[in-house]
Amino acid sequence: MTLTAETTAALRGVTTATLTTILLKKGLRNVWIRGAMPMREGEDRVVGPAFTFRFVPAREDLATPASWGSPVSTRAAIEEMPEGAIAVIDAMGITDAGVFGDILCARMVKRGAAGLITDGVIRDRAGVMQTGLPIWARGAAAPPSVAGLTFTGWQETVGCGGVCVVPGDVVVADADGAVVIPAAMVEEVTAEAIEQERMEGWIVEEVERGEKLPGLYPMNDATRARYAAWKEGQR
Repeated sequence: MTLTAETTAALRGVTTATLTTILLKKGLRNVWIRGAMPMREGEDRVVGPAFTFRFVPAREDLATPASWGSPVSTRAAIEEMPEGAIAVIDAMGITDAGVFGDILCARMVKRGAAGLITDGVIRDRAGVMQTGLPIWARGAAAPPSVAGLTFTGWQETVGCGGVCVVPGDVVVADADGAVVIPAAMVEEVTAEAIEQERMEGWIVEEVERGEKLPGLYPMNDATRARYAAWKEGQR
């Protein structure tokens, strides 16, 4: 699935809260990445295909500073990232070893990455923030990744914050966290989310006019008819 510019723009106008509701209606409950929250206040919503990074627990003979120069390294993986992708980093929720620091994040910006999502933490927080890369994480820690993690590969199916993420799934992240949309469902979810946002916008206007919630949210037949008439008048 190729994420089109039109779909990307549409999803930038949809909240993650709305997306979780739409996905719930389709039977998907486990789509919100636990622990990944914006590191910068007021961060814009980001949308992009998932480019996955996988860490496992540190093993002393593998997790060494020398491993950073290995063909299987975070450095090599970053060079494979396409423009507009979002790095989704499975750090197993470990919070005492930073997965990426300022230099790696600066390179991601040069590569045109849309953002970084992890259930772990970053390091070099001040420098990372200066790069301008949008980041959702659990926080920051001084130790490097090899202090607690071993990097094993990229573009594999991973578990991030308790969510299964397949390379190419679409990630939307905002002030409420990061949500994963299965690639095969993106177009239908986007269309339904746009309608949900419009409907809820109308409901908010009705609340501000003094309407009571019973029969309004959720709608009864009479309210649904009023909404349909309003929507027809917007055309």
